Amino acid sequence: MKKGVSILTIILILIAVLFFIRLANPVELDDLTPGIPCESDLIEKANILWVIPDFENNSIAQNKPWCSEILELNKKLGIHGVKHSYNEFRENITQAEIQRGMEIFKECFGFSPTMFKPPQLAISDEEKKLIKDSGMELMIGGNQITHKVYHCNDSDIIKNWMVRIF
Repeated sequence: MKKGVSILTIILILIAVLFFIRLANPVELDDLTPGIPCESDLIEKANILWVIPDFENNSIAQNKPWCSEILELNKKLGIHGVKHSYNEFRENITQAEIQRGMEIFKECFGFSPTMFKPPQLAISDEEKKLIKDSGMELMIGGNQITHKVYHCNDSDIIKNWMVRIF
């Protein structure tokens, strides 16, 4: 009986620690692009905005008012895929495609991206190397657990309202 209580206590402590870590860490917003509707309160709440540079073959750089609006928020920005297609980085994406996404980002915001987060956090070892060779920091794995991460289209398995609770 004591062993069961000890295990339960440890689990509760770990959950509490994770809760406080998530409270302290920056809030992230995935899937930001003009082609996906996004609640303004989510954009304002987020500290880090993960931008899709070429969603459905629509370059963000073609929407200068949107670029200016996002820049005026003074948030940390990173690339979230190039086109954000399903398993985009488990297929054979090329260095040229990654460079194109970086160029679109720079044309929109006036600076090169320094962070990259693959769609669905799925990325092959070859693509990991391409991202690192491009000079961007690859963000995968743990940040989804230690940060509150919202999605513009609220279409993922864990809905935004569920993430807000924790």
